[in-house]
Amino acid sequence: MSVVPVAAAATLRINEVFFSVQGESSRVGLPTVFVRLTGCPLRCRWCDTEYAFHEGRSRELADILAEVRSHPARHVCITGGEPLAQPAVRTLMTLLADAGCAVSIETSGAQDISGIDPRVQVVMDLKCPDSQECSRNLWSNLAHLRTRDEVKFVLASRGDYEWMREVLARERLPARCGVLASPVWGELDPAMLAGWILEDGLDVRLQVQLHKVLWQDARGK
Repeated sequence: MSVVPVAAAATLRINEVFFSVQGESSRVGLPTVFVRLTGCPLRCRWCDTEYAFHEGRSRELADILAEVRSHPARHVCITGGEPLAQPAVRTLMTLLADAGCAVSIETSGAQDISGIDPRVQVVMDLKCPDSQECSRNLWSNLAHLRTRDEVKFVLASRGDYEWMREVLARERLPARCGVLASPVWGELDPAMLAGWILEDGLDVRLQVQLHKVLWQDARGK
């Protein structure tokens, strides 16, 4: 029997672990195991995972790792809620990377991303004005982005789009990492957003949340 590292005995409060296809980012469409953590300090107006604010149970990292490895997928996405609100998630990501997983984390721009295991891809959500949490963005995070990381903008309106466009120009984001532009489901027409992007010639990737196209708002998908 292999010896479980002492760090793996630490715990995280987990909302759900499930196997599906990645619906967002440059890994869209890939079979992926999702580890959704409980809790989030933000309250974005359009949040589609409010059930993760409070629902969940404490689990040891070794137990989470074992469940992830029981699925036939190399890709693992750590999400929430806000996963970085629980410090032990950094250890979990390292354990997953040590196990040979291709790990990504979906996090808001309100949490410090410095010091994350360099093998982990960071997909960081910069909150636009219509989210009602724009003031919580931690702008110092931009200095820690690497070329393999991605910044996501979730857009609900033309105003959000223009704010994104200003941030892209000011921070020169497309030259630093991948940029994702995602319309709020049911609020901003993806075709309209595509037209704006083409009109301005923005170097961004339009994404439309494949999991919702396939399964609408089904939980665990």
